Amino acid sequence: MEIGFVKSQGRLTIPVKLRKKYGIKLGTRVNISQGEDGIKIITITPQLIDKNRGFLKGKSSLLKVLQEEKKKEREL
Repeated sequence: MEIGFVKSQGRLTIPVKLRKKYGIKLGTRVNISQGEDGIKIITITPQLIDKNRGFLKGKSSLLKVLQEEKKKEREL
């Protein structure tokens, strides 16, 4: 088990061993989600994006859906 430290402004220090193992470098984006037993941090890498491409594919494009939502908001 590796131990990290929370510093000022909620910044988390991830041990170097884990940073190397998961390719975490300065500027690496991560997804933080919560569960019943704690939080989970997943690195957002090009491989993860490629793996999940099309996962939420539907009949409409996301851009079209967002434009329709904005139009509805303006009408209110």
